[in-house]
Amino acid sequence: MLGVLEKIFGSYSEREVKRIEPIADEVLSYEEEMSKLSDDELRGKTQEFKDRLKNGETLDDILPEAFAVVREAAWRTLKMKHFRVQIIGGIVLHQGRIAEMKTGEGKTLVATLPAYLNALEGKGVHIVTVNDYLAKRDRDWMGKIYEFLGMSVGVILHDMDSEERKKAYAADITYGTNNEFGFDYLRDNMVIYKEEMVQRHLNYAIVDEVDSILIDEARTPLIISGVGEKSTDLYKRADTFVRTLKNEEDYTIDEKARAVSLTEKGIEKAERFFNLANLADLENIEISHNINQALKAHAIMKRDKDYVVKDGEVIIVDEFTGRLMFGRRYSEGLHQAIEAKEGVKVERESKTLATITFQNYFRMYDKLSGMTGTAQTEEQEFRAIYGLDVVVIPTNKEMIRIDHPDVIYKTEEAKFKAVVDDIVEHHKKGQPVLVGTITIEKSEKLSNMLKKLGIKHQVLNAKYHEKEAEIIAQAGRKGAVTIATNMAGRGTDIILGGNPEFLAKKKMVEEGYAPDVISEASGYGPLNSEELIKARERYQELLNEIKKETEKEHEEVVKLGGLYIIGTERHESRRIDNQLRGRAGRQGDPGESRFYISLEDDLMRLFGSERIKNMMNSLGIEDDQPIEHKILTKQIEQAQKKVEGINFDVRKNVLEYDDVMNKQREIIYKERRKVLEGEDLRQYILDMVKDIIKRNVEIYTAGSKYPEEWDIDGLLNHLYDLFLEKDSVVIDVDYGRLDKEMLTDIIYEEAVRQYEKKEQQIGPQMREIERVVLLKVVDTRWMDHIDEMDQLRQGIGLRAYGQVDPVIEYKKIGFDMFEDLVNSIQEDTVKFLYHIEIRNDNMPHREQVAKPVATNQSGNDEPKKPIVKKKKVGRNDPCPCGSGKKYKKCCGANL
Repeated sequence: MLGVLEKIFGSYSEREVKRIEPIADEVLSYEEEMSKLSDDELRGKTQEFKDRLKNGETLDDILPEAFAVVREAAWRTLKMKHFRVQIIGGIVLHQGRIAEMKTGEGKTLVATLPAYLNALEGKGVHIVTVNDYLAKRDRDWMGKIYEFLGMSVGVILHDMDSEERKKAYAADITYGTNNEFGFDYLRDNMVIYKEEMVQRHLNYAIVDEVDSILIDEARTPLIISGVGEKSTDLYKRADTFVRTLKNEEDYTIDEKARAVSLTEKGIEKAERFFNLANLADLENIEISHNINQALKAHAIMKRDKDYVVKDGEVIIVDEFTGRLMFGRRYSEGLHQAIEAKEGVKVERESKTLATITFQNYFRMYDKLSGMTGTAQTEEQEFRAIYGLDVVVIPTNKEMIRIDHPDVIYKTEEAKFKAVVDDIVEHHKKGQPVLVGTITIEKSEKLSNMLKKLGIKHQVLNAKYHEKEAEIIAQAGRKGAVTIATNMAGRGTDIILGGNPEFLAKKKMVEEGYAPDVISEASGYGPLNSEELIKARERYQELLNEIKKETEKEHEEVVKLGGLYIIGTERHESRRIDNQLRGRAGRQGDPGESRFYISLEDDLMRLFGSERIKNMMNSLGIEDDQPIEHKILTKQIEQAQKKVEGINFDVRKNVLEYDDVMNKQREIIYKERRKVLEGEDLRQYILDMVKDIIKRNVEIYTAGSKYPEEWDIDGLLNHLYDLFLEKDSVVIDVDYGRLDKEMLTDIIYEEAVRQYEKKEQQIGPQMREIERVVLLKVVDTRWMDHIDEMDQLRQGIGLRAYGQVDPVIEYKKIGFDMFEDLVNSIQEDTVKFLYHIEIRNDNMPHREQVAKPVATNQSGNDEPKKPIVKKKKVGRNDPCPCGSGKKYKKCCGANL
C-alpha cells in the first residue's frame, strides 16, 4: 500500500526536494549579478548581510543571495561551482536536517553554503569530521572561500593546547572531530578559572558522516579518566578459573545477544574455586561480575575481529569502520579481562572523572544537521533520538551502477571459492575489483587464496590502516584488486583510472621530498618559505602530467564496466552494505555490485537461515550450487532489519540510562559555571545553610506534632557537629507557641550572625574562599557520584529478575542518590566555610581535583613511548654485562 502511494505522490524525500527547488532556482538566478561584482564588492556582501540581520531580516530571508555569494567565491578561489543538487543539499543542512548524498557528490563543498550563512549571526558554526586529517584538509581547502569573504576559520586538532583551542573556537567557522568537540566540553566543565574554558555556546553543527558519528560511535560514551584504585589480581584469577570451564556444561552462550552465563554446575565450580558460600550474595557481586567478563572475553570476543594484539597491547577494532581505535578501552573491566586472556599486561581500571554520550552532547546544539551517503535505513533512530529527518538528494548525474541479486551458498568454503573465481574472471579482462569483508581474519583468508593463484592485490584492514588512503585511492586503476574490511568514512574517493593526487605524491617521494614538505605542497594552506613554494609548483606540474595519463585510463576502465564491488557477506547493518556498494558508480560512472552469502555466515546462522536452509535441503541443492533470487535478497534484508532493531534498542537503552546522568550533569555544571562566572555566592551559601537547617528540623521533629516531644537537643548537637559554635543557639520560647518555621528561623538567625563574624575575621577575600571551597567540594563529590552511579548501572540489570524495569528502578534510585549528593555538597561546603582559619596570610587557592590521566576514545593524554624489542640473549652467548662469562653462568644463572 505504501509503495503504491509513493508511486502516485512520490517518496517523502522527493516531495521535500520539490518544495526546496524554487529556493535553489532563486539562488541560481543571482549567478550573473554576482559574477559582475569585483572581489571587494563580493567581500563587502558579508558586512551587508550582517547589517540586514541586525535590522530584523532572518537567515531564510537572505539565504538565496548568501548562497549565491558563496558559490561565486568558491569559483574565484577554488575554480569550483556548486551544482543545483549541491545547493539543495545546502538548504537541507541549513534547515537542521540530514542530507543523504551519494559518494563523490561533493559533500565537503556543500557544507560551505549553510556554514557561511549561519556564521553571519556571529555565534559560531562547528563542522564535525571523523578524523584530524579531514578536519585539517577541509579547513585549509574550504577555508579559502570563507577567508575570501572576510570570515575567520579555525581547526581543532588532538595535540593543540588550550590557547590554540580557544582561538579556534572563537573563529566564525571551526572544523574538528566529534571526539575533540566532546572532550573539550567535558574539560571545560572541569576547569577552575573561567579563562581556561575554550568553547563558546553550542550554536550550530554540521556533522559529516553523520551516521558513523551519531549512530555507530554513539554506543560508547566519551570518558575522561583518572587513576583507579582497584588491583588487577582479580582479573587474572577470574581468567585462570574460566579456562577450566567447558561450554554447554559449565556455561551457555547466547550469540544473538552476545551474552554468556554460568550454569548451575558452573556456579558450584566458581564457589569452590573462590571459596565462597554463595556466589549470588551481595558481597560477592564483584567476583561474579569479573567471572562474567572473563567468560565474555573467552567465549564472545574474537581476536582479529573485535580486537587485535599489537606491541603488547589489546586494541579495539571498530566493527563499522574496520579501523584500530587507539586509546579506546572496553568499559566495566572487559578490556582487562581480554588482556588477561591474551597474556599481556593487565592495566589498572581507571576512575571516571567526567563522561557524556555523543547523543547528549550533540543534542545540546541549538541547531544540528548532517550529511552522509547512507542514512535512510536509520531514519527512525535519527527522528527518535535527535529529531532529525532524512532527505535523499538526487545525484548530479544519473546513477547507472548495476546491483546484482545476492548469491547464496550452503557452506562458507563453497562461497569463498565462488568469490575467488569471480575475482579471477573480472581481473582477467582488467576490470578493477574491490572486495569487502567483515573481519580481518576473512580478509587474510581471501588474500591467501589469491596469492596461491598468483593474483596481485592489496589488502586494507586494521593491521595495515597506515596505508589506508593510498590503497583506496588506487582501487579504481585498471586490473587493481583490493580487499578491504568495512568501508565507512574513508574520506578518499575511488576514481576510475587512479587518483592523480596520490600518484603525484608518490612521485615526489621518489624524487626525495620529505613527507612534511609533500604534505604542505599538496595542501591548501598559505606557504611562507621559498622551498615550500617551489615544492608546490613541482607538485602542480606532476599533477597535470599524471592527470593526462589517468584520464586515458579512466576511459578504458569505463569501457570495461567501471569498478566491480564484491561483498563476501552481509553486514548486520544494511547501511554498511550500502556504503560498500556506494564506492562504485560515483558521478555517473558505470559500476557493478554483488554480495556472496553462505548459510554459515553469522547473520544467516543467527537470524535468517532456517527457512532458506530447509528450502535448499528439500530441493536437494549441492554445497557448491548457488541460489540467486530477489525473494532471498528480501529475506536477508528482513534479517538485517531484525538486527538493526536490536542494535537500536541497545543504543536507546544506553541513552535512557545516560539521560538520568545528563539531567544531573546539567545541574552540576550549571552550579560550577556560577562559580566560574564570578557571581557573588554569599546569599547562595546562606541559602544552603537554611536548607541544611530545614532538613534537619524535619528529621528531628518528625516523631510528633507537639514541640515538647521534639528532640531539640539532638537537633542542636547535630548542627553543632556540622558547623555551628557549641551551645550558641538558645531556644527561649514558650513551647506552646513554637512551630517548625519559628525553630528554623531562630537557628538560621544565629547561623547568619556567626557567618558575618567569620566574614569580618577574613575580610574581602571571603568571596574568593567561597568559590575555592565550593569548587573543590562539588568536584570531589561529583566524581564519587559518577563512580557510584556506574556501580548502580552495572548491578541494576539483576532487578529484571524481580519483574522490575531496571531503567525505571535506575531513575528512582539515581534520583535519591542525586538528592544525597546535593545534601552532602551543601553540608561539606558549609562545614568548611564555618571552620576555615587563615594563618600567616596563607590564602587557600583553587586546585583541580579531577586530574585526567587518559581520555577514552581519543587516546591517552600522555604520548606513549615506542616499545623497544630487545634481542633475546641465548644461554651460551657472552653475558651482556661484560663479565666475559657465558650468560647461563653469569646473569642468567638464576633464570
